Amino acid sequence: MDDSPVLFEVDDHVGLIRLNQPTLRNSMRPELLEAFTRVLAEASACAELRCLVITGSGSCFSAGADLESALAVEADGLLPHERSYAMYAPFLRVLDVELPVLAAMNGHAVGGGFGLALLCDIRVANRGAKYGANFARLGLHPGLGISYLLPRLVGASRAAEMLFTGQLIRGDEAERIGLVSRAVDADEVLPVTLELAHRIAAAAPLAVRSMKRSLYRGLEWDVRRAAALEAGPQAETLATADAKEGVAALLEKREPEFHGR
Repeated sequence: MDDSPVLFEVDDHVGLIRLNQPTLRNSMRPELLEAFTRVLAEASACAELRCLVITGSGSCFSAGADLESALAVEADGLLPHERSYAMYAPFLRVLDVELPVLAAMNGHAVGGGFGLALLCDIRVANRGAKYGANFARLGLHPGLGISYLLPRLVGASRAAEMLFTGQLIRGDEAERIGLVSRAVDADEVLPVTLELAHRIAAAAPLAVRSMKRSLYRGLEWDVRRAAALEAGPQAETLATADAKEGVAALLEKREPEFHGR
C-alpha cells in the first residue's frame, strides 16, 4: 500500500483525498501539510473533477496540531503570529477549491483537524467519534478560522459552549446541532459521503460551482481574514505557562491545572 502522507484518486468525476498517516492520527506534521498542498493543487487542476471528498486513514480524520512541537513549525524568520498562520495555510487552501468539497469524517477530528472539516462545504460524521476544538483545555486560542466558522454553523451559544469548555462532542450530537449533515456508523462514513459526492457530480457542474460562489458571497464568508486575526492571540497564548501546562497535561493524559499566567 502507498505510504505517502496524503493519497489522491479519481473515480467518475469524484476526487478522493485521504490523509494517510494513521499511526500519527493524521496530525498536522510538516510532511502531511506539504503533501496536502501538492495533492490539493493536483485535484484543483484536474479538469474532470466535479466534486472532492477529504477523509482520513485509520481511526482519526485528523487530530490537529502535532503537540510534540507545541504548535510550532519550522519557518525561519517568521514572527510568532506568522508562524501560527503558516501552519494552517495548507488547510486554508481548501477555500480556493471551486467545486464542492465534502468531509468524510471517518473518525475523531480535533483542533486543526476539526477546522479542516469546517472548511468543507458538507460534512458526514462517524456517530461514535469525537469532534471539537479543545484549545481551551490546552491554554490556547483557536486558529484556522474556527472561532469564525463555528458560530456561523451552530449558532453563537453552542459555539461559545464548545469553545469556552474545549468540550468534544460525538457525531450523533454533531448531527443534532447541525454541525454535520448526517452521522452514520463508522464503516458507512466514506460510502455515504461518496454516494452524495456522485449525486453532486451528476448535477450540472457549471451551475453547481456558480451556486457555491453565490452561497458564500451571500454569507460574506471571509475565513482567511478571520484566521489571520486569530493567529495573533494564538501566538500570544502559546507563550503562556498555561499553554505549556495544557500541552503537557494532554501528553501525560491527566487533567490540566491552569493558573492564568
